[in-house]
Amino acid sequence: MDDLLNDFLAETAEILAEAGGALVAWEADPADRAQLDAIFRLVHTIKGSSGFLSLPRVTALSHAAEDALDQVRRGNRAANAALVTAVLAIIDRLSLLCAALGTTGKEPQGDDSDVIGALAVIDDGPAAKVALAEPVAAPSDEEINAELQSWRSIRVPLPLLDSVMTGVTDIVLARNEFARLLRESGVDASVIASFDRLSDSIAGMRQSVSQMRMQRIDKLFSPLPRIVRDLAQDFGKKIRFSTSGGEVELDREMMENIRDPLIHIVRNAIDHGIEHLDERVAVGKGITASIDVSARQSGNQIEIVVRDDGRGLSPDALVAKAISARVIGAAEAKALTPREKLDLIFRPGFSTAAKVTSISGRGVGMDIVKANLEKIGGVVELRNEEGRGLTIVLRVPMTLTIISGLMVRASGQYFAIPRGSVREILLETSDSVRIDRVGGGELATVRGEQFPLLRLEHVLGSEIDASEDQDDRAIILVRPGQGHSYALSVAAIHDHEELVIKPAAPMIMATGLYAGTTLPDNGRPVLLLDVQGLLAAAGVDASEAGRSHDASAEAAAEAAAARNAAQLLLFRDVGGRTRGVRLSVIERVEEVPAAALFESAGVVQAQIGADIFAVHAAVVPSGPEAVKLLRLHDGHSVLCYPIDAVIDIVRLPDAVQPAPAPGLIAGVVLIGGEPVELIDPFWLMAQYGAGQTPSLQRQPLCRLSDDADGWADNFLAPILRHAGYRVISGGEAVEGERPDVQLYLADGPVAPVAGDVPLVRLRSSVAATGPDDDSIYRYDRGALLEALRIRVAGAS
Repeated sequence: MDDLLNDFLAETAEILAEAGGALVAWEADPADRAQLDAIFRLVHTIKGSSGFLSLPRVTALSHAAEDALDQVRRGNRAANAALVTAVLAIIDRLSLLCAALGTTGKEPQGDDSDVIGALAVIDDGPAAKVALAEPVAAPSDEEINAELQSWRSIRVPLPLLDSVMTGVTDIVLARNEFARLLRESGVDASVIASFDRLSDSIAGMRQSVSQMRMQRIDKLFSPLPRIVRDLAQDFGKKIRFSTSGGEVELDREMMENIRDPLIHIVRNAIDHGIEHLDERVAVGKGITASIDVSARQSGNQIEIVVRDDGRGLSPDALVAKAISARVIGAAEAKALTPREKLDLIFRPGFSTAAKVTSISGRGVGMDIVKANLEKIGGVVELRNEEGRGLTIVLRVPMTLTIISGLMVRASGQYFAIPRGSVREILLETSDSVRIDRVGGGELATVRGEQFPLLRLEHVLGSEIDASEDQDDRAIILVRPGQGHSYALSVAAIHDHEELVIKPAAPMIMATGLYAGTTLPDNGRPVLLLDVQGLLAAAGVDASEAGRSHDASAEAAAEAAAARNAAQLLLFRDVGGRTRGVRLSVIERVEEVPAAALFESAGVVQAQIGADIFAVHAAVVPSGPEAVKLLRLHDGHSVLCYPIDAVIDIVRLPDAVQPAPAPGLIAGVVLIGGEPVELIDPFWLMAQYGAGQTPSLQRQPLCRLSDDADGWADNFLAPILRHAGYRVISGGEAVEGERPDVQLYLADGPVAPVAGDVPLVRLRSSVAATGPDDDSIYRYDRGALLEALRIRVAGAS
């Protein structure tokens, strides 16, 4: 029974991790029937296994989730956020039960009626009404079991896999040494043929054993969507999360070592990398932030990139924070380069968080991430764009593995290059090769095709050995994992071998030039070159084929273009169409009662405060109790445009298909692959501009008193400004003016008000303290605005 329980816990842990990510993906697209069916099968598997092991709590939880999902599959229940949240709660409770099972060996006592009961909650709000696919009959238990049994596997302990991998490694090294002895002894051809058959068998066995420990990296990515969803809700942020490269394979042990650093980086980005909504709008960014996690393989290394479009890092702010935290001294700070300023984030005890939270701010962060990566031969790199976002690159060895390598020589030292990255090998003296100097670099032309030429000695910081025969110098056309090919010049080419690759020392891996170390058949350690790292270290852009390229200048130009680009407010109008208008012409988005709109002289108008504005509408909108209006402003006049909802703020594309004639629609652009009509504010203001100048009367001045906890600044002030009041706090003053009204926020007696300023007193409780209590409940908006209007009118 212990073996069965261990197998159940291992399988269930994988299922729960996969189900969490699948649920978040399904929430974004509830009509995805395939995703729903996959989640149903996962939960069904847990229910079946737990019932066999007599785990009543696990069975009840999984059965409740399965039943709710089956109702959606049959079309009897709508998919909504409440359902997804309830099923996620079931997943969390199952994880806790499995953790207890793994510790004690038995299911703990407890009551799960709270999370099971949450599945019965049905959210009837507009956001929850999602169109589902046509319901189909649920598959039978026999069909589900047949599908689950279509692929069989056996669980093997990791120590046993390590032992097998070590044995195969020794066999490969012995094979290499035996091959060298056979070449030197000049044995009969039949012996060589027999050895070749043995070598092929060893190669096949090596490939199979290497794949045993490999897992797709999407197993590492699977918990991230849930983490992003939960933290985004906690912080009130809108985040679009995406992953790519999930098909890349990584050693299981290596994956376990980088799981925590990756999760820490993603949580850090959400906490204080991504700005709050108002900050993003203020700097012209879209309301929805983005975090992208991608993976790719380069030789024997895996590169994981975490990119966000948040505020990035401020080098000067990092230095100031480091000095205040006494991480460095002022004298040391003055000598820091821009790169060293960014690297301050890796100092122990350093944090950029403004305050301590459950996510960050305790000074235990990026230094631990860097230390954990260096333990396994990995490196971490920062690519910062202040104000635009931060990219963190993690480079880790793929595995302790065996690859086919090409041995080369430069400056008397031997190096290895992955055979899969070699496109062609030529001699420099070949008639098909021409080498030219272009600016400060060299360009190799091979049969009419041009490649940037790198000399390995120069990239490694050494000199070309004059004693070596220059006629033997060879050119290797290298095809890196990304980008264009380039030419690598070396002193000589030697034989290719099957190489056992291990991580090199952290200081060596940190150079970015090497992907690991190996031990060929001669017994001398050799470094494996990182073909992508060589190109980066040489500072050459292969896509430009020898032309000079200033990456920093280009980045600065792109940043300037982004800052100067026009911003477009996307909205859904009252007819349900998606349209856009330049953000710069919008004064504000107003929400007014439907009763504030009326028709006069054939024109729909809106009363907002003491002003009346024209509204672009043929008839007075009917239906909703409140109407959203875009207030378009040209510096003199205001025009209101009714809408249904604001969608997002995006960059206005350069390509605009103009309208055939002047009118409401200026043209059409593509946003996210979908056509969006552009409103023409020039045409609109021309139709309605005359006589619509807003009132120039003085706005009343309102003082907020006794705001110790900041409630009035955060909650009340926006309401008052929206209603047409100017607002000052505490001891603030406006020269030459006295407040028209004063709001007092304390319960109980009120101190005398200087200057006989009309007073409105707010209380925190709903009910008044007695018949003489003239205070107003602070969340009674209507009574508050009416009291202010009466006080201001009485004082004037």
